[in-house]
Amino acid sequence: MKALFFLRHYNDIDHITPVISKWVDSGHSCDVVLIGAQRFRRDFRIAYLSQLSGVRAAHIREIFSSFQFFKWRLQMLLLTGNLRRLFIGPFVRFLANIYDAKRRAPLWRATAEYLLTRSFTDADQGIVAFDWIERNSVIAVEWVEAVVTMARERGLGVVSLPHGDSPHANQLIRRGEWKVGPDPLFSTARIFDKLVVPNELCAKRFRPFLAERSIAILGSARYSEEWLIKLNQLMPPLPLTRSESRLKIVMFLRKANFTTFWEEVNEVVHLIAAFPGTELVIKPHTRSGWKQSLTKDRSLKRLPNVSVAGDDVHSINLMNWADICIDLATSVVFEAVRVGKPVLAADYLHAGRSAIAVYMPETELRCRDDVYEKIEKFLAEGCHDFYIEAHRQRFLKEMLDISGPGVLSRYVTLLETAARERREG
Repeated sequence: MKALFFLRHYNDIDHITPVISKWVDSGHSCDVVLIGAQRFRRDFRIAYLSQLSGVRAAHIREIFSSFQFFKWRLQMLLLTGNLRRLFIGPFVRFLANIYDAKRRAPLWRATAEYLLTRSFTDADQGIVAFDWIERNSVIAVEWVEAVVTMARERGLGVVSLPHGDSPHANQLIRRGEWKVGPDPLFSTARIFDKLVVPNELCAKRFRPFLAERSIAILGSARYSEEWLIKLNQLMPPLPLTRSESRLKIVMFLRKANFTTFWEEVNEVVHLIAAFPGTELVIKPHTRSGWKQSLTKDRSLKRLPNVSVAGDDVHSINLMNWADICIDLATSVVFEAVRVGKPVLAADYLHAGRSAIAVYMPETELRCRDDVYEKIEKFLAEGCHDFYIEAHRQRFLKEMLDISGPGVLSRYVTLLETAARERREG
C-alpha cells in the first residue's frame, strides 16, 4: 500500500515519524510532505526517513513551482492566525472577506490534485494522513478539507494521527479559557474517517464531536518501547559538555500561550542554582519559546550553573544528560517516566493539572518547600527508587501502552484497514 503523510512541525515529526518508520518496515511505501517551516527539512528524524527505501520526503516548496507555492502560502496566511494576531490583523480579515472561500477554492483543489496525483495512481490502495487538525491550526482547514475530499473521490482513506499525548488532566490551561465543556477547537476532526489518539485523556476532547467508531485509542507511538530503542540509535551527538555536577537537572517549558506563573518559575530557578553541586538546563518549547519572559531574564543569565538550551539541543539529548527532569506539564517527560528517571511535576507553576501528578502523586511539587526538599534529598541520597512502582506501571498502561506491547503495529493495522475500507466502500 501507499501512504501520503503531511507533517507541520516538531510535534508532528515527534509523534508520526515512528508510525512512518513502522509503515515502511511492514513492506509499504509512502511520501512525506513537510508543510511547515523549511528548517524541519534538516531535522535528524526527517534525514532518517529520507534514507529509507520506500520513503520519498520533500518540503512542499520543493514540490510546487515557485509561483504556485507563493499563491498557496499567501492564501494560508489570509486564514491562519499568524498575521491576524499582528496590528495588520483587521486588514488581513478584510482581504479574506473579499477574497472569499469561493475564490480560494480553485487553488485549494489544484494544489490538492497535484499532490495526490504525484503520490497515487488510480490502482493504488492508499491512505492520506494528517496530524490532529484543529480550527486554529497553522494550516488552513479549508485546504485540508479540499485534500480530504479529493482523496475520498480517489478511493483513498483519510486518517488523523496524534501530535501529542495530553500531558494535562484538566481543560482550562491557556489564557482566556474560562469555561469547562466541549471545545469546538476539536470539532474539525469530523472530516476524517478515523481519528487516532494515544489514550483516554486525549479521546475525551473529541468525543462530543465524533461517533465512538471514529475514534481509535492505540497508545503512544512516540513513547513506545520499540521506537525509543530506535530513536536512541538515531539521535545526534549531545552538544553539551559532560558535567561533573552531582545533580544535573533539565526544566522543560510549555508554549507561550499556556498560563505559566513566571515570577515563581524564576524563583525556583534561583533556588535550585543556590544548591552547591547542581546544574540546571532550561529547555524552551520548540514553538514560541522565544516569547517566554524567563529566558530573557538578566539575573538568570548571570547564574554560573544555569543555561538555556538552544534549538540545536534536542529533548532526547537533554533526557539522557539529566539526572532528573522538572516538568511544567509537557509530554516530553513521558520518556523519562518510561525509563524510570525521576520527573518532578511542577503543577503549582502553571494553570494545569498534569497527568503525571494525577497518576503518580509522588512526583508533584505543590510549593517552593517541596522543590527545596526534593533537591536536597536527591543530592543526599541519589535518584534511585523515586517512583511508587505500581503508580508508574499504571501510568505506562493507561497513558502509553493501552493494550500492551505492539503499539506501532496497531497503527499500521489501522492505516491498512482504513485504506482497504475506503477502496471497498
